[in-house]
Amino acid sequence: MATKIWTADEVIKQAAEYMNDEHVREVEKAYQFAKVAHADQQRQSGEPYITHPIQVAGILADLHMDPATVSAGFLHDIVEDTGVTLADVRELFGDDVSLIVDGVTKLSKIKYKSSQERLAENHRKLLLAMCQDIRVMLVKLADRLHNMRTLKSLRPDKQRRIAKETLEIYAPIADRLGIGTIKWELEDISLRYLNPQQYYRIVHLMNSRRDQREDYIQKAISQIEDSIADLHLKVDIYGRPKHIYSVYRKMVDQHKQFSQIYDLLAIRVIVDSIKDCYAVLGAIHSEWKPMPGRFKDYIAMPKANMYQSLHTTVIGPEGKPLEVQIRTQEMHQVAEFGIAAHWAYKEGIKDGVDGSNDNNKLNWFKEIIELQEDTDDAADFMDGVKGELFGDRVYAFTPKGDVFELPKGAGPLDMAYIIHTEVGHHTTGARVNGKIVPLDFEISNGDIVDIITSPNSTGPSRDWLQLVQTRRARNKIKQFFRQEDREQNIETGRDMLVRHLQNAGFNPKMVLTDGKLDSVAKGMNYQHGDDLLAAVGFGDLQPTGVVNRITEDIRAQQKKERQDQAEREVLEKHQTISEKTETKQQKSSRQASSSSRVIIEGVENMLVRLSHCCTPVPGDQIVGYITKGRGVSVHRVNCPNIKKAEENGERLIEVSWENPETGKETYPANLSVSGYNRSGMLTDVLNAVGNVTKDVSSINGQVDHNKMATISISVGIHNLEQLDRLTNTIKNIPDVYVVERIFR
Repeated sequence: MATKIWTADEVIKQAAEYMNDEHVREVEKAYQFAKVAHADQQRQSGEPYITHPIQVAGILADLHMDPATVSAGFLHDIVEDTGVTLADVRELFGDDVSLIVDGVTKLSKIKYKSSQERLAENHRKLLLAMCQDIRVMLVKLADRLHNMRTLKSLRPDKQRRIAKETLEIYAPIADRLGIGTIKWELEDISLRYLNPQQYYRIVHLMNSRRDQREDYIQKAISQIEDSIADLHLKVDIYGRPKHIYSVYRKMVDQHKQFSQIYDLLAIRVIVDSIKDCYAVLGAIHSEWKPMPGRFKDYIAMPKANMYQSLHTTVIGPEGKPLEVQIRTQEMHQVAEFGIAAHWAYKEGIKDGVDGSNDNNKLNWFKEIIELQEDTDDAADFMDGVKGELFGDRVYAFTPKGDVFELPKGAGPLDMAYIIHTEVGHHTTGARVNGKIVPLDFEISNGDIVDIITSPNSTGPSRDWLQLVQTRRARNKIKQFFRQEDREQNIETGRDMLVRHLQNAGFNPKMVLTDGKLDSVAKGMNYQHGDDLLAAVGFGDLQPTGVVNRITEDIRAQQKKERQDQAEREVLEKHQTISEKTETKQQKSSRQASSSSRVIIEGVENMLVRLSHCCTPVPGDQIVGYITKGRGVSVHRVNCPNIKKAEENGERLIEVSWENPETGKETYPANLSVSGYNRSGMLTDVLNAVGNVTKDVSSINGQVDHNKMATISISVGIHNLEQLDRLTNTIKNIPDVYVVERIFR
């Protein structure tokens, strides 16, 4: 999918190419409504906010999605970011659009204990909504794709957090849905922000050898055309460059240098029928010798995301390995657009959706539902999704020929519990490829697994918890023993909570009441207090977490009392100006610290110091933090320590620079410079620094095995304007990729 900047008119025009007039009017109505709702809003880049929904809708229209999905693309942020309610969306645009918008909308109005918990809950809601309607995820992927394309306007720490989340969650989802065009772009952009040195190095090296590779591929294409000429087939043959992230993964996983990777380009052959696929494969294997173990038949055994193709690696021209992919045109559409190709708008079908069989093709939807049923903890749920659904997979057969998809490392017990819970509970052994194997045997691709069961089995053994690899099997075994030992677990759980409460200095009789237990249990998604105690006794819940929930109100009150006392101490120590009696002269009263040139409105004789954690310089936006006995500590407003102080409700105070543009004092600043380690790089950086400031306290450099140089510079500067000038001067040096300010 080419990166395209859409206008609203272009999106409507694209929709009109495959929708009827009535559906185009629905899409246009959604745009007009979103335009009005987002009228006064801007993105962090400074652009009008409506540009984002337009791009999301454009990506969906380019996939030929149905009217409800494209409309939801325009409206996906409207409930979260404007005064429009979900009921408004349902009334104006119908149930389908409101369902999609609701699925995409974050849980922003619910308070969570941490950002990680909020993120896990958002992901869980999104995945479960996707199971109800796959179009929810299609809109979210389009939303994430445009956000990644415009990531440069955010802070570096936020760029890395979003890129990591994209690589762990959204790129694997795009892969599972078979939407290769979105998956590849998400992976490449994520790598650019997570490891810019390697990203730009691979780009540089790929560009430097492009002519050689293209000549080689053209020669190979000519030989393939000659070898299949006798078949008289209609074929389309072309070279496909590998994506940057796939090259990076190959270098990391196979411990190879770039020069050792030969298959930077693959050849793709598109034919009319499955029969033609195998005919072309035979001709290619007659022309070149296939490499052992490098042939994969995804036509006979499609991937879980419906991908079909023949993959073979041969010893091609000049004796170099060459990858060839052979598929039909229909397979190619699925490979590029995956589930979107199945759910694309089709004239005459209600709302353009024909999803009757698609959920059956994606059995992992069922696994997501089962993971949700097996755990109430969002973080635990997401760990299961990432580990079991997005990890490497193997395919095993039953003696009857049924195929089961398992995470790599799974054994017979895992397969037994996937078949059915009762099959798992009554398993007594297993045969793999006709031979009896132990229950900790690791299943490989293509194994025929026969689960041996007995109606006389008393149930699972506790030792099985150490043998199984899948969360489903582990949870089913735990549920079995949880029910058997419920009463004992309740008593054990109560004893554990009593001990932890006593150790924390609380009176268990006052705190651990039935009413409090039931209230906390419901807040943690348990029916009754006994269910919560049983979970603690069994080991599903850590007693520390439950004690924290039970004593949350008491601790909050104690914390407030401590904060009030600390504020009283500060106010008693430092004279403040009463709002009732302050005069105009007192309002303008202020004093600047001679060392920091920081002023505090309305306060005199207060010690001021610049924080070492974020090293603010004149021109940075700053805020003061009242410390105990050490005056006011000055931080940058986006310092992580200040964000923690804000979350904890601690005392902050407004401060400002006396005059950020002037002054002879210098302030420490640290820069990190990354680039290709060419000859003279360090000299060029030193000269650039010397042209801006003579106050250099240290310069350190290191070079990794990929010839990427990282130079750390500590300088003294007068203000932010001088620091920006220094940064831009270094950025203009050839082969410098990244210059960023760092904090210690």
